[in-house]
Amino acid sequence: MGDEPRAQMEQRTPRGLDNTDRTLIALLQVDGRASFTALAKAVGLSEGAVRQRVQRLLRDETMQIVAVTDPANVGLGRQAMVGIRVHGDPRAVSDQLSGLPDVHYVVLTAGGYDLLAEVACRDDEHLLSVLNDDIRPIPGVVSTETLVYLKLAKQTYAWGNLTR
Repeated sequence: MGDEPRAQMEQRTPRGLDNTDRTLIALLQVDGRASFTALAKAVGLSEGAVRQRVQRLLRDETMQIVAVTDPANVGLGRQAMVGIRVHGDPRAVSDQLSGLPDVHYVVLTAGGYDLLAEVACRDDEHLLSVLNDDIRPIPGVVSTETLVYLKLAKQTYAWGNLTR
């Protein structure tokens, strides 16, 4: 999705999901390494039908199957959310932020900030470098506010109960 031209991304229309698709997604959210055989048994389809559905969901970018790490366990002990105010088109700044290796999440928002960017850094010195050397010099950035994470209380990628 990251290398796709913006116009092509905006033209993509959401694909309708049936109950089987939702169940497969929910099962893969619990165990992304579940076999097609196990998934097929759970939804009452053949292994081949399940493989085709999962491949379609991946191809259509409806879902991804990824390994999720705890940043602290991979040497990134300082995380923060950076609220960014922009002069001009925030999409241009968003594109620049999205290319930074230490920025892992970027959203355009309405409200007090034009953008939110989540960063994961080794320590406070690294965070300071990302803010001063990478984010603040981007043309259009007017101001930033950094909200440092003290403790991760909840992290989920389930996006609600998909089987409702």
